[in-house]
Amino acid sequence: MLTTIIIIVALALLFDFINGFHDTANAIATSISTRALSPRVAVFFAAILNFIGAVFSSEVAKTVGGKVANPATIDNGVYIVIAALLSAIIWNLLTWYYGIPSSSSHTLIGSLAGAVIAGAGVGALNWSGFKEIVLILVLSPIIAFATGFVVMWIIRKLILASGNQSRSKMNRTFKSFQVLSAGLLSFSHGGNDAQKAMGIIVFGLVALGYQDNLDVPMWVKVAAATAMGLGTSIGGWRIIKTMSKKLLKIEPINGFASDLNSSIVIQISTHLGMPLSTTHVISSSIIGTGSVMRFHDVKWGTVTRMVLTWVITIPISIVLAFIIYKILFALVA
Repeated sequence: MLTTIIIIVALALLFDFINGFHDTANAIATSISTRALSPRVAVFFAAILNFIGAVFSSEVAKTVGGKVANPATIDNGVYIVIAALLSAIIWNLLTWYYGIPSSSSHTLIGSLAGAVIAGAGVGALNWSGFKEIVLILVLSPIIAFATGFVVMWIIRKLILASGNQSRSKMNRTFKSFQVLSAGLLSFSHGGNDAQKAMGIIVFGLVALGYQDNLDVPMWVKVAAATAMGLGTSIGGWRIIKTMSKKLLKIEPINGFASDLNSSIVIQISTHLGMPLSTTHVISSSIIGTGSVMRFHDVKWGTVTRMVLTWVITIPISIVLAFIIYKILFALVA
């Protein structure tokens, strides 16, 4: 039993580590693109604040650990967790390799659902909880796009009202603001994303009988926060390139606006204990703010490919986890 929990924790931390470098671009692509921060400083900055954010709360972890299925009563809980983590790791690595900013949240939730269906049947899936999580995952980028558009529109109106028409002076000012907004976004990212790995570890602990509730032990928080921080310190340069160059030309003003808007959306979701896709939220914020500045400069072909990836991630993860579970169970049975 001890060996099993070690395997689960190791896989969860590996997922969190990959999540760190896979989603690094979320928090720092805009500040790197505008040269508000150098790449090395930005990655180090994000790693520190990702770690701090990850140990700040645990409500999202409880949601991930208990809303998709009940780990205390589910059959084959151990194999379900292992299959879900393997599936999520594989999809994350594939999308990272091709530089596609897909959602680690989508793949983890989809993988967990697919593994539950494979290991315990459709009836074991908590459909109300699963649909609630998926609804947040779907709505959050739409909300982020809309609020990003509004935030950028307000900032632009305030600048015009102030009579400051100098674009170069405006960009220098907002470069300084971007350092603060990038830090806030990194903190927010760690507070939501790292908790998903914590939730999976807690799922495994409950399934194995090590604890009877969904509270997150401090050692789990520290371990997950460390794994994400280390992953972030490596940097996801392939995805940073997509986020900072292939969506649209980012200027300090809309870089600051998108970081600020993303932080607000993520913080509200974290406070409510709901996991969302930080990738989707930040990408949508960038597109929303950029649409105010130069609508025709948004590279809608890249946006379309990203949206397609977002749409297919959960179904593919469900199928992949289902197959992995069946193979895994056949090998150990």
